[in-house]
Amino acid sequence: MCGPQIKFLYIMYVYRVRKSVMEQTPKAISDCHALLEWLIPQRDKFPRPRRYTLGERIESGMLVVLENLIEAVYSRSKTEPLEQANPKLNVVVHLWRLSFRLRAISPKGYEHGARLLRDLGRQIGGCFRQQARKRQ
Repeated sequence: MCGPQIKFLYIMYVYRVRKSVMEQTPKAISDCHALLEWLIPQRDKFPRPRRYTLGERIESGMLVVLENLIEAVYSRSKTEPLEQANPKLNVVVHLWRLSFRLRAISPKGYEHGARLLRDLGRQIGGCFRQQARKRQ
């Protein structure tokens, strides 16, 4: 086999592995992961004074949300990590809005990010309600 064929086979292998991992991962976690994959390059586009204040807080807040979601999957009491993830996500939403008002991101970037954050918040809320019903 020559170089391009090996590269193609490697890409197909990585795609299959990623696809199988994503199928096993709960949707809220995979969406949070996808949001972080999109958000981190956006943060790098922030103006320098905002990158290390707002951008860093947004990124670290989303990482905490991801940690809480992963903890919820593997813990017996799923409601506690979900209760911690929800307010942290709300803080990120407000920081995202502030970064738009300070013109650190474009209107299209803000709109897309706000939609992703809203969808993730709905998923977290749905998981929380489902766990609350199970406890009753």
